Amino acid sequence: MGAVIRFVKDWMLLIAMFTGAAAYLIYYSIPGLSSAGPFLHHAVAILQPLLLFMMLFLTFCRIDPRDMRPRKWHIWLLLFQSGLFVSLAVLLGLLPKFHGGVLIESAMLCLICPTATAAAVVTGKLGGDMSGLTTYTILINLVTAILVPLFVPIVHPVEGVTFFTAFSMIMAKVFPLLICPCLLAWIVRFAMPRFHRKIIRHENLPFNIWAVSLMLAILMTTRSIVHSTVPFIYQAGIAAVSLACCALQFWAGKKIGSRYGAKITAGQSLGQKNTVFAIWMGYTFMTPVTSVAGGFYSIWHNVYNSWQLYRKGHGK
Repeated sequence: MGAVIRFVKDWMLLIAMFTGAAAYLIYYSIPGLSSAGPFLHHAVAILQPLLLFMMLFLTFCRIDPRDMRPRKWHIWLLLFQSGLFVSLAVLLGLLPKFHGGVLIESAMLCLICPTATAAAVVTGKLGGDMSGLTTYTILINLVTAILVPLFVPIVHPVEGVTFFTAFSMIMAKVFPLLICPCLLAWIVRFAMPRFHRKIIRHENLPFNIWAVSLMLAILMTTRSIVHSTVPFIYQAGIAAVSLACCALQFWAGKKIGSRYGAKITAGQSLGQKNTVFAIWMGYTFMTPVTSVAGGFYSIWHNVYNSWQLYRKGHGK
């Protein structure tokens, strides 16, 4: 029994991913369950942000707001992300009839996508700096909200969507779920210290909530891939591009962070993405097929995180 518990702890993220994918495939293979589809979709749409809010609130309770200050490595990561995104946008603007345009758009999406809201939980498990990562998450969301409305029209113009419209849409999509739990955690920290002390005793609770949230995210990713009308050759190409972007960003983040004693934190900041936001950004601002890139990226970065957590748990 102890070996089973150890196995579950070691591979909790992979188990959550497999469970989410299997749950949707079982549902999809039983026609009699199709009538429950709208209800289940609505339930997941409510449950996902609620779980993320709880997870972020519990995580922010462990972060001292005085530690949330800019670091030097933040600048280099922001330059790396924004520089590659802008370069690809300009390249595609100069080659508008390029046949591989969808693949370049997919790469742009994977590169500019902000850090995952759950990244602080994984970073804490890996022994990184949660406050430094949280600060970077806020910064990259601001940069994304500015760069996407400025440069995406060069690649894929959307009629009636101005800079301020797109900026407002992105801010409204991201910041309520990022800022509100942070402010609530700070209120609890300073106004209810006894309650705050009780909360931070449960070290593993945010990670367990994230595992459930990840299961739902992979369930929805599987749904989008199953129902995608994108030809297989394009899906394979987008999967390869998202894998390359994932590997590049984890490598670059660790390389930059190692110079400042923040190898783990910078790697997670650059490599672990808010893939739900990437999917939304793909079908809202870019060629809709690019939203598949966010689904594939979700698989790659969570597989890599599972491997990192396994090595951390075994002292490697």
